[in-house]
Amino acid sequence: MKDNKIRIGLAQVNPVVGDIAGNERMIRERIARAEALGVSILAFPELVICGYPTEDLLLKPGFVADCEMSLRSIAASAGEMAVIVGAPEAAPRSSGVIYNTAAVLHRGSITARYRKMHLPNYGVFDEKRYFAPGSRAMVVEFGDLPVGISICEDIWIDEGPTRPQAREGGARVIINISASPWRMGKGPERERLMRRRARENGVWLCYVNLLGGQDELVFDGSSVICAPDGATVARGVPFAEDLIVADILPGRPGRAKGTPSAAGRRGKICAAPDCGLEKIGLGPLPARTAPRLRRRGNVDHLKPLEEVYSALVLGTRDYVMKNGFKGVILGLSGGIDSALVAAVAVDALGPGRVKGLTMPSGYTSKGTLSDAKKLAFNLGIELYELPIGPVYESFLSLLGGIIPRSGIGVTEENLQARVRGTLLMAFSNRFGWLVLTTGNKSEVAVGYCTLYGDMAGGFAVLKDVPKTLVFSLARHRNRKAGTPLIPASTIRRKPTAELRPGQCDQDTLPPYPVLDKIIELYVEEDLSFAEIVSRGLDPRTVSRTIGMIDSNEYKRRQAPPGIKITPKAFGRDRRLPITNRYRSGGKR
Repeated sequence: MKDNKIRIGLAQVNPVVGDIAGNERMIRERIARAEALGVSILAFPELVICGYPTEDLLLKPGFVADCEMSLRSIAASAGEMAVIVGAPEAAPRSSGVIYNTAAVLHRGSITARYRKMHLPNYGVFDEKRYFAPGSRAMVVEFGDLPVGISICEDIWIDEGPTRPQAREGGARVIINISASPWRMGKGPERERLMRRRARENGVWLCYVNLLGGQDELVFDGSSVICAPDGATVARGVPFAEDLIVADILPGRPGRAKGTPSAAGRRGKICAAPDCGLEKIGLGPLPARTAPRLRRRGNVDHLKPLEEVYSALVLGTRDYVMKNGFKGVILGLSGGIDSALVAAVAVDALGPGRVKGLTMPSGYTSKGTLSDAKKLAFNLGIELYELPIGPVYESFLSLLGGIIPRSGIGVTEENLQARVRGTLLMAFSNRFGWLVLTTGNKSEVAVGYCTLYGDMAGGFAVLKDVPKTLVFSLARHRNRKAGTPLIPASTIRRKPTAELRPGQCDQDTLPPYPVLDKIIELYVEEDLSFAEIVSRGLDPRTVSRTIGMIDSNEYKRRQAPPGIKITPKAFGRDRRLPITNRYRSGGKR
């Protein structure tokens, strides 16, 4: 076997959390495709049987048992090809312990199980709530071919199982099954790590990542196969399902290159039997008459704006489709936020499943109303028009005996937004359309949004997209279309909520480039007031902005879920108490 090529397959697939039967059908279909291509070893992503993150479904004993039943059913029909499948595993004797496991299926049975050793418990990860860590690195020997198996976080840790698998276990191939959520720049960052791990340990490194949207998270795939010299020999299509197939020549064990990192030198170098390196001997992989592999050029990494836009499209499509909505509806104001959300929705679902609703008031300009209609025409979506003036006036009349009119204040402004939210939800109830909200991260951060008004809806496409990035994405979409799909006047116009005469966002907020920088430093980098001011930003502006961010946690807690794109998003990524008197930097 050492002098023969091995055909490796990585099934970059999009499972649905909790759909065990549907995920099983998908796994079987990919197995059949890989067998037809002459694949010898096929790997699926982490927890592919149940989807990821599975959260408290894992606390239901029946759920974990159903996953095991599905895994055994797949194994029973497994042929000569070795298949690696991620699944939860309940420890024996009803102990309540659950492991995050990579199961090796071969010749009709589950022949080995590797239990994830390093459980991430930071940011969006909460694995220590559900899983117990494994204690042994594993090498599976298919005849004279040693293959190390690991799961996601294991490969990120310098003291992880990769080094002992290669150095003590003699592994020539490392297969890492993963469910690594995307954020801006994550794909290239992961690949650099995989190339380094391959080069450090002199192994072929095969990394398969999950694909798809799951609530607020997007998984981009971007699976890779790296050679022992660190070169990328195959790469999965980002943000799309793919079956990556490559022929590798394991040969004799590679020579590890470089020296352990400082972290690695401080940690214990795993060596059998001290840290339990487990070797499992299986029969050799069969000599197969594989069809000639049609070579294709390596898929390129996406440029930053295309990467973000692709994530928004995938996250929106999967949220709508996996939750069974017939389509979506959103308020088209003529502004840039709603225009970008509409473009994303059309690219995700097609124009027939996207509806627009424009709801002009007495403060709506002819320009914004015209832009809303022009956008709907450009995108090919149906547009409804419901002027809110009569409803708004009836509310004011009803309230007049208790709240006398005194000009246009926050009560009157928010009332308009809430009328619009009510109308959108009426369409949702009647037609089964999901309401997409259109607020961006800049607005959500400082509370420049209305509870039960423009925040009313089921999914917030731009929840983690700063306003400055909204402009860049709109221009990117127009360049991609080769035409001003989003009207140029929409992009040029000063942002305004149009809830009172002559209103402009910058009457209330700092300029968006300044605001977005403060949000980045305070929310994403967790810098203090003093540290932010030391970056050359105006102290009064910083103080006021931080005050708005801190005091609007109660609003954000009631906001719909939205797609994470930055290193730290509001929601599951940043969890602060609503009742909270701590203020960074003291008095503000």
